[in-house]
Amino acid sequence: MVNERDELGPNLVPDYMTSVKDGAFYGWPYSYYGQHVDERVQPQRPDLVEKAIPPDYALSSHVAPLGLAFYTVQALPEKYRGGAFVGEHGSWDRDRFNGYKVVFVPFADGRPNGKAEDVVTGFLTSDGKARGRPVGVAVDRSGALLIADDVGNTVWRVTAASPSS
Repeated sequence: MVNERDELGPNLVPDYMTSVKDGAFYGWPYSYYGQHVDERVQPQRPDLVEKAIPPDYALSSHVAPLGLAFYTVQALPEKYRGGAFVGEHGSWDRDRFNGYKVVFVPFADGRPNGKAEDVVTGFLTSDGKARGRPVGVAVDRSGALLIADDVGNTVWRVTAASPSS
């Protein structure tokens, strides 16, 4: 999980998730999201920017992903197996806040594959105030998703719905 840089606008730069490759260069501080040059950095290093590799998967801008948990058990619906839950702590520098939720990113063959799906929302009030901010996600022994919320001072536990009788 990478929290990209600020002060390039409300829709730049996407935060992202990426694999870590031995010896790879990801751009910091000379470029962002691969080879997009950050003109604010001096001196410039075009030799390094040329080597910068793009990330594997873009989230949205300024969502501040702080938690990541891969789901490998069977307590939640099957569509979650093999993918990753991401706790998005949320933006602070946008007119319209972004993040403040937990999303699920599907994986196939060990790589992100498909659009992120909102899983747990409601951390923002209708007037845009944070009543919670997901900071960490984990999976407990029973297969439930745990969400640490550092504004609500709560650990949320998400389980599958019980079958109706």
